[in-house]
Amino acid sequence: MFGAGVLRRDDPGMNAGQGRIAVMPEKIRVLVADDQTLVRTGFRVILEAEGDIEVVAEADTGTEAIRQAQLVEPDVILMDIRMPGLDGLAATEEILRHPDPPTIVVLTTFDQNEYIYRALRAGAAGFLLKDAPSSRLIAAVRAAATGDSLIEPSITQRLVERFVEPVRPEGPPPELAALTERERDVLRLIARGLSNAEIAAELVVAETTVKTHVARILTKLSIRDRVQAVVLAYETGFVTRDPGR
Repeated sequence: MFGAGVLRRDDPGMNAGQGRIAVMPEKIRVLVADDQTLVRTGFRVILEAEGDIEVVAEADTGTEAIRQAQLVEPDVILMDIRMPGLDGLAATEEILRHPDPPTIVVLTTFDQNEYIYRALRAGAAGFLLKDAPSSRLIAAVRAAATGDSLIEPSITQRLVERFVEPVRPEGPPPELAALTERERDVLRLIARGLSNAEIAAELVVAETTVKTHVARILTKLSIRDRVQAVVLAYETGFVTRDPGR
């Protein structure tokens, strides 16, 4: 059994039809998995400067990440893709096979598109560029701990350019017919990589309202999280890489 810092969709305490609801732990317990000592140390310094985040373990291989995940039961794992031996992708797949797993945010660089796509399909909750500013790192950890996710817009764009053929349906795709107009507005902004707080500012509504819309979108589309929502939005042509749409 992995850590239970996030209440998940299949938990008994989940309200039917409300999507994912999360409870912020007293301190967010983080496992940092990266084969570079300087990266792990840097992340630890940045995160532990925040009063609500604690780095409880580090790992320099995928095998060690799996072991530490079982041992310390973190709320969030920052997982590098390329590590010696068992890589971060295989470790992600293994960890997420267990019941009530931690939330995994994949650390990546611009030359790892194929790996990112596989990690997304495996169930990673977010993606973060290794050279992202410290504020983005902290936001990603906090988002993951509350069942939200943070996807770098630049990563989304590169994934779409690499894997999704642009299509231009007339009107909303049939797959999204169950969504209201406001929910489609929210989905467009999710696909741009915006967090709940950023969507709230864009639409001039309360963040709690956005969370409700996101939960309904996930429930109506029968998808696990907003990362899958991004993929669906592009794969159906609802959102394309054409900035005019």
